[in-house]
Amino acid sequence: MSQWPAAKASRVLAALARAGWTLKRQSGSHRTLARPDWPDFVFAFHDGEEIGPRMMARIAKRTGLRPEDL
Repeated sequence: MSQWPAAKASRVLAALARAGWTLKRQSGSHRTLARPDWPDFVFAFHDGEEIGPRMMARIAKRTGLRPEDL
């Protein structure tokens, strides 16, 4: 079982911002986030959308996000 809880996309985006990710560009609901020494990450969720534990684990793997960051 995943250690990640489900979370709203707006909460995840706020956690990524606190972790140092910045908005590079946006096209609709697709936001490209940038952070020094990391490849760009495309965050493609609407703010009110619920992100499940499995997708949270995938996001964490590509961004360095930790459960305690939420």
